[in-house]
Amino acid sequence: MIKIGEQSYSLNDPIVIATLAGIAVLFVVIMLLVAIVRRAGKSGVAMEYVATQMNRLNADVHTLGAGQQQLAGNLQSVSDTQANAQVNLIQTLEKRLATVQQHMNDTLHANALKSSQTLYEMQKGMKESLHGSTVKTTQSLTQLQERLATIDKAQTNIEKLSGDVLSLQDILSNKQTRGAFGEIQLNDIVTKALAPDAYSFQATLSNGKRADCLIHLPNPPGPIVVDAKFPLEAYEAIRAAKTDEQLVVANRAMRTSVRVHIKAISEKYIIEGETADGALMFLPSEAVYAELHANFPDVVREGFDARVWIVSPTTCMATLNTMRAILKDARMQEQAGAIRKELGLLYKDVERLGSRVENLDRHFNQAGKDIEEIKISATKAGTRARRLDAFDFEELESSSADVVKLTPKGGA
Repeated sequence: MIKIGEQSYSLNDPIVIATLAGIAVLFVVIMLLVAIVRRAGKSGVAMEYVATQMNRLNADVHTLGAGQQQLAGNLQSVSDTQANAQVNLIQTLEKRLATVQQHMNDTLHANALKSSQTLYEMQKGMKESLHGSTVKTTQSLTQLQERLATIDKAQTNIEKLSGDVLSLQDILSNKQTRGAFGEIQLNDIVTKALAPDAYSFQATLSNGKRADCLIHLPNPPGPIVVDAKFPLEAYEAIRAAKTDEQLVVANRAMRTSVRVHIKAISEKYIIEGETADGALMFLPSEAVYAELHANFPDVVREGFDARVWIVSPTTCMATLNTMRAILKDARMQEQAGAIRKELGLLYKDVERLGSRVENLDRHFNQAGKDIEEIKISATKAGTRARRLDAFDFEELESSSADVVKLTPKGGA
């Protein structure tokens, strides 16, 4: 920025730049003239030449002064124009700034109102959501309490069942109690499948042996014994075996145990002339029965050869249903004579009933005929009464021969 008097000129202004450039050129020319003068020295020609150049330079300086004045006027005009433009720009900027500020104030006010409304709706929605969440939470807690109560009840049942399982394990761990368990299960199956007079529990045979259950089948085949056995230790050893050696030992124990039971039942409960030529070995466990038939078929065949048939609760029920059909057929055969006698009496009763129905039908026919004759007589008597009431005697005399005479029974 260059300040001349009260005017200030910017160095970026083209006019200022041109003025400075002219001054610089003038300075360079003067320096050249000075150099030439020094070289010319004492040369007159040079002095004349210098004088000429100085005149020219004076003229140029004069011209430059006029140009500088004109430039100063131009600069003043430009400065005034810039000042006016700056004032106009400031006024325009102030107006635009006021307009922008007003617009910003309006926008901020609208945004504030919108934010306030949004905040109100958000608060309302949050209240409703919190209320709904509270209700749902209450319901969920109620359901959770109910489920916890159910779980507690189930836990109690599980604890009771665990106790029952432990009791069952205690029962099955002892051979005597395990035998009683098998007998109780056999008792339950037999009592559901057969009539009370078709079996006996703890029946004593002629050899002094007591059978768990004796089913009174007719001859043949005769009464058959059902004995309950439960080789649990051998089966548990098979289930618990972890090596091949342990499995071989457990299988051997299983074969030995079942063979001992088959032999004992064959010797004790198959008596010729007293019982059937076979007996049933009842296993109160479907798992043991399945294991025996799946992995020990040779032992099952040995039981067939010894006429001892191994049954489980399911197969025992099917066998007992077959026996019930046999008992029913035998009882029907025993009662065949009484049935034929009753059928004969029933036939005589039917014949007697038929004759009595015929007599009743005959009496009904005679009664119907008598009723028809009574109706005819009543009709004629009514006709006669109406004619008597009209004093029409001639017609009465002509029709008197058609009147049916009513005579009492047994009279003339």
